[in-house]
Amino acid sequence: MTISTSPNALRRQEQQIARKYAGRLPWEAVIWGLGNLAVWLALWPLVFFDVMPLWLAFPIATLNVMLCYLPSHEAQHDIIGRKGTKWRWLNELVGHLSTIPLVLPYRVAKVTHIQHHLHANDPDRDPDYSSMAPGPWQAIWKSIQNRQPGAKGGFNKYGDILRDIGREDLLLDGALFQIVHFAILIGLALSGHAIEAALLWWLPRQIGLTYIQFFLSWAPHHPADGTGRYRDTRAFRSSWGNIGSMGMQYHIVHHLHPYIPLTDTPAAYRDMRHILEQRGCRLENI
Repeated sequence: MTISTSPNALRRQEQQIARKYAGRLPWEAVIWGLGNLAVWLALWPLVFFDVMPLWLAFPIATLNVMLCYLPSHEAQHDIIGRKGTKWRWLNELVGHLSTIPLVLPYRVAKVTHIQHHLHANDPDRDPDYSSMAPGPWQAIWKSIQNRQPGAKGGFNKYGDILRDIGREDLLLDGALFQIVHFAILIGLALSGHAIEAALLWWLPRQIGLTYIQFFLSWAPHHPADGTGRYRDTRAFRSSWGNIGSMGMQYHIVHHLHPYIPLTDTPAAYRDMRHILEQRGCRLENI
C-alpha cells in the first residue's frame, strides 16, 4: 500500500496524531503548580521559626522558582480549562498563582507568550528573541545581562512588545508585581532578615530566571535563524535529560500543537516523528 506524502496528507496525519493527546485535564500540572507554591511559601515560617536551616531552604527555594513557570505555561494555553468550561477557574488559578515566586504576572506572561508563538525568532516581534546567543555559556551571560539596569532585552523587551500590540494596560501588572516584590525584600531587610530575603527569594529568582530562559527560550530555538511552522524550533537531546530540561527536548511538538499537555509531548513526538522528518524539521540526536 502506498502512503501519500503530499503536504496535505502529512498535515492530516499530523493532526490525527495530535488529537490523540489533546483534551485531557493535566492534573499533574495543577498539583505541580499549586504544590510547588505551597512548598515555597512553607519555607518562610520554617526558616523564621528555626525549624529548617537556611542552608537547606535555599536550594529548595531555588528549585521552586525553576519549577514555577511551566504550570502557568499550561494555563497560558488554556490546557487546564478552556473558556466556557467548568475547569476555567482552575486554569486561571494555576496561571496566576504558580508564577508568584518568579515575580511574573500571569496576564503579562500569557500575552507575551502568545506573541512568541506568533513571531518566533523574529528579532523585532518575538519577546524571547533577546535570549538568543551563539552558545550555552553566552546564553547564560546574556540572561544575566538582560536583567541589568538599562538592558534592552529580557522583561524590558516584554514591555516594548506590550506597547507595540496596544496592551500598555498590562504594564501596570508588571509594575505592581515589582513594587510589591521589592517592598517585601526591603521590609525584610529593615526588620533584620536581609539574608533570609536574599536566599529565599532574591537569589533563587535570579538563578531560576537564568535556568528558565536557558531551557525554555534559548535551547529549543537555537540558533534561532529559522521561521515558519516547521523551522522555528527543534527537537534536541539535552545532557540534562528530558526532566532536567523541563521537557524542552520535544519543544517542536509544543509549537506545532500548543494544546497538548507538556507531559504528553514525548509520546506525541514519537508518534509523529516520521512526519516531522518528512517535513524537514530539526530533529537533533533524539
